[in-house]
Amino acid sequence: MPLSERDNKILDELIRNPGITSMALEQKYSLTRRQLGYSINKINDWLMSKNLPSIERTRQGHFVIDQSVFTKLDVKDESAPMETAVLTGQQRMQMIIMMLLSSKEELSLNHFTIELDVSKNTVLNDLKDAQTFLNDYDLTIRYSRKFGYLLEGKEFQIRKLLIKITYQILSLHDGERRLKELTRIDAREIAEYNGRIENVENKLNLQFTDEKLATMPYILILILRRIKKGYAINIFSIEYEELSNTKEYQATEEIFRDAEQIPMEERLFITLHLLTTNVYRTEFPTEEDVIPNLMPVIDDMLRLFEKSACIYLQERNQLLDKLLQHLKPAYYRIKYQLSETISLQGSLSTEFKELHHLVKRSIGPLADLIGSSIPDSEVTYITMLIGGWMKRQGESIEKKIKAIVVCPQGVSVSRLMFNELNELFPEFVFLDSLSVREFLNYSFDYDIVFAPTHLETNKKLFIAKAFLGREDKQRLRKQVMLELHGYLPQDLNVDELMEIIRNHATINNEGALAEDLQQYVNRDDDSSVYQRPSKKSINLDDLLTPETILLKNNVVSWEEAVRMGAAPLVESGVITADYVEAMLHYSEEDPYIVIGPNMAIPHASPEDGVNQVGISLLKLDEGVTFSSDYSIHLIIVISAVDKEQHLHALMQLMELAGSEHDRNRLISAGSVDEMYTIIQSYSSD
Repeated sequence: MPLSERDNKILDELIRNPGITSMALEQKYSLTRRQLGYSINKINDWLMSKNLPSIERTRQGHFVIDQSVFTKLDVKDESAPMETAVLTGQQRMQMIIMMLLSSKEELSLNHFTIELDVSKNTVLNDLKDAQTFLNDYDLTIRYSRKFGYLLEGKEFQIRKLLIKITYQILSLHDGERRLKELTRIDAREIAEYNGRIENVENKLNLQFTDEKLATMPYILILILRRIKKGYAINIFSIEYEELSNTKEYQATEEIFRDAEQIPMEERLFITLHLLTTNVYRTEFPTEEDVIPNLMPVIDDMLRLFEKSACIYLQERNQLLDKLLQHLKPAYYRIKYQLSETISLQGSLSTEFKELHHLVKRSIGPLADLIGSSIPDSEVTYITMLIGGWMKRQGESIEKKIKAIVVCPQGVSVSRLMFNELNELFPEFVFLDSLSVREFLNYSFDYDIVFAPTHLETNKKLFIAKAFLGREDKQRLRKQVMLELHGYLPQDLNVDELMEIIRNHATINNEGALAEDLQQYVNRDDDSSVYQRPSKKSINLDDLLTPETILLKNNVVSWEEAVRMGAAPLVESGVITADYVEAMLHYSEEDPYIVIGPNMAIPHASPEDGVNQVGISLLKLDEGVTFSSDYSIHLIIVISAVDKEQHLHALMQLMELAGSEHDRNRLISAGSVDEMYTIIQSYSSD
């Protein structure tokens, strides 16, 4: 969000005169303490978007400003300066759109040329730019001789546009005067609505932000103007029960207490407008102010991020409160499609781009609560909040080893390999699991690569099997640690660690800390490489049942084996016939579906025709030839609806595949019941 004229003045003053106090700033610019605090918050958000440290205030009212802020902003930053008197093309475009949104009369080309004081050709070019901008809103500028220039499209989209353009114009230098002239809004109308809003603050114990106080009267007046002209909001799924018990709904009712002609849909839309921005603070948040389950979801999301980024966030509760303050309005923006579609990634530093990637991977709990995917602009803002918090505590993923997993063996095996390596090396940041093709075009920076086959790379490459047994894990961990650090974790000396900690921190209980460090350093290999899932998982015998196990003496081809093995899942509706064709297609290109001697798992992507998670098994007494290298006796067909549900069962299957004894028992089994007994022995939690 751009800085307002007032914000720019304060930032400029702080850069030129960093010794100035809060009280002196308030007096110089005739500000209340609240107004100054709001501007400092806006400036800090802007600095965060530039990857610069926030400005801090001491209890004595002095400001602490990092040297990098002076260095970066000493030369005028193009995005920070105050607007000049001459309008840019983008600003003229905003003015034209506001005229189309608010005019009480038919608009001709002359209206635009007179208002903007430019030529007709300039206006025509600006109208083309405006149409390009409006394409994102599915809106069109139409011209007719009878009605002049009009804006056409769904009213819901027009309202979104109206709110955005009002904010943009008010953020310009002298924007309030320009907006009044464009819309012909009377100063008495503004004063009337300001009085109503102030009354709402007092009556409902709300405190609107300065930004909202400045924009709300204009937005409400312009919405009412459109309602009176007959432009009704499109019927859309605003949930009355969800919005009607909020303070924002009470505020809407209070503001329009004498306007009976406003339909319920309109009142709900205005309520939604208040809910979708950080429009108020309450001194004492009540239960109804909090969206059910939002705080636990934010907590889950943050824990996933901490695990992915291999960090521990300090003062975590304060960060949770900051995220809650942002995500409450974001919840309504996302749910009712009011988020901006424009990506903010261009303003992210290299490190923040990697953080953005990790945040995006951790955002699942929030998406599940809202019932919708999270727009990238919202993810970007969450990234800025978390990234700024990390920077404040001196934390950075730049110093951590970043790893990727490259696996050509399909979605399920690739995901399994990623999870196992993530557990084996909890101190690494694992960025992604990639196919070979994705690896060749990968854009993020990384330090090491794990893959089951050789790859052309100038980074450290470690060859790892798709399925790692206990000895494989021990061997790989030792190899990687020796290569990267020249030591093994077991070689660490607890006394030396304690001495280092004493030099940098106050230890409340040295005995307990030493004991915990001793247990960690000397832990069993198993504890460092494997963690059982904390939630109830689907076991192998839940999916691979007697009904999905087939025994056959022989088949004539690999294609017949796949079709026959998939038959139980097709017949039960778990997968479609298209999924079978996709498996056959992928197996032609992918010899890595062979996961062990005599054993293969053909599979495809969920979008190829999966209705639900499932596994089937075809056992052949006489193996079928798959390429010139393999004779396959066990064909396991896997259908995965996502990247998670089937993983626990797949890990159990991989454990079975790693046992030569039990794999041979399956091949020589004479009945379905005998095979199922073996499968059950690998299916306990």
